[in-house]
Amino acid sequence: RHVTAAKASSPSVAAADSARPAPSGGAGALSVVDERTGRRYSLKISEDGTVRSADLKQITAGGDGNGIKMFDPGCTNTATCRSTVSFIDGGKGVLRYRGIPIEALAEKSTYLETAYLLQYGHLPSRAQLASWEEAVMRHSALPDGVAEAVAALPHDAHFMATIITALTALSAFHPEQNPALQGGGIYKSKEIRDKQVVRIIGKMPALAALAYHRRSGRALCMPPPGLGYAESFLYMLDGMGRTDYRPHPRLARALEVLFILHAEHEMNCSTAACRHLASSGVDVYTAVAGAVGALYGPLHGGANEAVLKMLVEIGSPERIPEFLEGVKAGQRRLSGFGHRVYKNYDPRAKIIRGLAEEVFSIVGRDPLIEVAVALEQAALKDEYFVKRKLYPNVDFYSGLIYRALGFPPEFFTVLFAIPRAAGYLAHWRESLDDSDTKIVRPHQVYQGNWLSGYLPLDARETATEAPDMAEIPVSNATKRRIAGLAI
Repeated sequence: RHVTAAKASSPSVAAADSARPAPSGGAGALSVVDERTGRRYSLKISEDGTVRSADLKQITAGGDGNGIKMFDPGCTNTATCRSTVSFIDGGKGVLRYRGIPIEALAEKSTYLETAYLLQYGHLPSRAQLASWEEAVMRHSALPDGVAEAVAALPHDAHFMATIITALTALSAFHPEQNPALQGGGIYKSKEIRDKQVVRIIGKMPALAALAYHRRSGRALCMPPPGLGYAESFLYMLDGMGRTDYRPHPRLARALEVLFILHAEHEMNCSTAACRHLASSGVDVYTAVAGAVGALYGPLHGGANEAVLKMLVEIGSPERIPEFLEGVKAGQRRLSGFGHRVYKNYDPRAKIIRGLAEEVFSIVGRDPLIEVAVALEQAALKDEYFVKRKLYPNVDFYSGLIYRALGFPPEFFTVLFAIPRAAGYLAHWRESLDDSDTKIVRPHQVYQGNWLSGYLPLDARETATEAPDMAEIPVSNATKRRIAGLAI
C-alpha cells in the first residue's frame, strides 16, 4: 500500500527501489544449541528480521533458574519498536521520511509540509496544508507565565536550559491534556492529541526567540501573519516590531531546508528518550522536554559546535596534515565525521554543503569553509579514515551556516531542537497507537555484593580503598557568611 502511494506521488523513484528487500533475510526460524546443556531451541524470526528477546527466557541451565538475557549497552543492535516514521540505510547513505527521500523534501517541500507528513504519514492536500499551517501559526504565542518562568532563570543560563524550562512550564499551563490529572485515556482523543502537536510545533520558534533575546536584551516581538515558519522565526529575532521588516527570503529558505533536514532521524538518543518517557503515560510536554534534555548532551546535539571549534583550531588548510596525524595518534578528535548509523556519506551533509554556498553568497564567505572543504578532501583520500568509513555527517557544515547567519555557537543546539520537535511528536503519536507499547523497564546485569550484613555505626572503620564522596570545596561566599555568624 505504501509503495504504491510512493510511486504515484514521486515518479522519479527508481523501479529497483520500489520494493523493499526482506529485512535481514525475512521470516524464518533460528536454531540455537545451548552447549551448556546440549538442548536445542527454535526461535521465531519475524518478517521484520527480528527475534524477540523474551523468547530467550526459555533457555535455562540451572543456576538461579532464570533464562538468558541479551546484553546490549547503548542498544547498538536492539530494535525497541516498530515504526513507519523514517528509514535509514546507513550503508547506502539513505534517509527517507515516510518513504520520501530527504533530497526530494529538501528541494521541494517546506518545513510545515514535512512536519505534516511526519505526523500523518502522507503529504497534505492544498486544503489540508492550509488548515495545518493556520493551526500551527495560530498557536505560536506564549503564555505570560512561561516568559516569567524563563525570566526567573540566571541571566547567563544556557539557551537549551531555557528551552527545557519553558517546555516543562507549558505542561502546567495546559492541565486539560495531562494524563496524570485527566486520566490515562485522555490522549485517545484525536482532538486533544492534535492540539498539543500544533501547540508544541507552533511555540518552539517563540521559545527559541525568547531564549535568544534574554542575551540580546531585546523584547520578543511576535511576527505579522502571512510569514512562513522559518521566516516567522527570523522575524522574531530581527523584526523588533517593525511592520515593514521582512527577513531575506533566500536566508529564510536556507533555514527552512536546515529545519527539514533536522526534523527526524529515526531512533536516535533523544527520540528514544521521548518514547521512553511517554511509555510511562507522562504528558507530552514533559516527554518532549526530556527529549530536548537528551539533545542538550554534547555527544548528541552539540556536535556542530565541536566542529566549529575544531575548524577554528586548525585555522588554515596548511595545518590539516598535522591535525590529521594528531587524530591518528589519538591526540586530536575529528569532529563532524562518522556516525553510529551512516557508514557512507550522510545524505544531509551533501545538501548542507551546497546550502552553505547559498548563504555565503548573501552574507559573505566564511574563511573557515576553505578549511572545511580541504579537511573533507584530505580525509576522504586518506586510507586511515576511508577504511574506518568516516564520512562527513550533518554536523560538519551546518555549524558554518549557523555562524554565517550570526548565531552564537551555544545557540546551535536550539536550532536543532526547533525542527526535531516534529520528529519527537510523530514518534509520540505512533507510540500511543502501538499495541506493543509497554512502560520501558530494561533489565540490568547485577555484579555487586551478593549479601552483606549491617554493621552498627560505631563498629565501622573508615575504608581507605572504598568509594567515598569527593571533597566538596567551601565557596568564598560561604566562608564570608560563616565568618559573619561567628562574631
